[in-house]
Amino acid sequence: MSTRILIVRLSALGDIVHAVPVLAALRRHEPGVEVDWLVEEAYEPVLCLVDGLRQRIVVRTSKKGGTPTSPVGTGGPRFDGGPVGYLRAAAYLRRQRYDVALDLQGLIKSAVWARVSGARRVIGFSREHLREPLAASLHHEHVTPPHPAHVIQKNLALAAHLGASTTPVELPLRVDASAGTREALARTLAGHRYAVLNAGAAWPNKRWPAERFGALASALHRRHGLVSLITWGPAERALAEAIVAASAGTARLSPPTTVADLAAVLRDAALVVSGDTGPLHIAAAVGAPLVGLYGPTWPERNGPWHPDDVVISRADRCRCHHKRRCLTGAPCIETISVDEVIAAADRRLVRGTPAS
Repeated sequence: MSTRILIVRLSALGDIVHAVPVLAALRRHEPGVEVDWLVEEAYEPVLCLVDGLRQRIVVRTSKKGGTPTSPVGTGGPRFDGGPVGYLRAAAYLRRQRYDVALDLQGLIKSAVWARVSGARRVIGFSREHLREPLAASLHHEHVTPPHPAHVIQKNLALAAHLGASTTPVELPLRVDASAGTREALARTLAGHRYAVLNAGAAWPNKRWPAERFGALASALHRRHGLVSLITWGPAERALAEAIVAASAGTARLSPPTTVADLAAVLRDAALVVSGDTGPLHIAAAVGAPLVGLYGPTWPERNGPWHPDDVVISRADRCRCHHKRRCLTGAPCIETISVDEVIAAADRRLVRGTPAS
């Protein structure tokens, strides 16, 4: 009988991308393994791109009811976030009879989900490597990951605990834009090679100023003949439009995109420039050439992992590490100059596109 494993990584977009290599490692180790993934509804779309899952189990849905809406093999069940929905989700998890639950999030809530799944083995990180150390009390087994290490390697330490090899790092993603997005991009870009500039981020502390992205777009066009496509997410359209306005006509507003559309747009770009946010991590996963801009987070832990990619970081001088907002009133990412980013873009474009 195949081993059945539950991965618990509820959020967020970039963190889920960094956890996908665990699935690939488990499947290399045991090709017949059955792996389910517990995820919150807001972050399910990125898992829809992932090959090799038996099912996605979705909690905290926007639609009330707390009942499964799709069978195993065609997505997975969905449960709302109320008490009834959580109880039904817990009961469903227990019926799956998991051999192992892997808590890749390290929070009390993720450890609770792993434990209530009824898995015979609940495995998480050692206390000193948890964001909420009390979560360790809910794990049966604890793994100390390599330190310092990229978060991908940290996650893979749990797969290694089960005997899986941690190399190569694989991200089994299916990437294809919708026909409507392809048509909109063809009209927007008119056949030009393009760079993607992503200025948005959930944390204000991670955002490089819009006017500097506009100046960067002008430089990329002047120096490399690239049109800059400005991507945007919920509540970010005004920010994207400000970049277009500051670009002297060298940038274009991206059409609205799903996560699947965005992955395809990033994959086909000549260059992607972004702060430490979900689109940057998707771009790394699909092999796009990258320049990453880092302020309150450490690129050694969260940055792109291809050796040709370029990172500009102010983490060594930041006093607000892992804070959503700057505590000093002057976000350190704003000390990164336009000239620095232009020089980094020049270097990355010379190195070309990573081999697939």
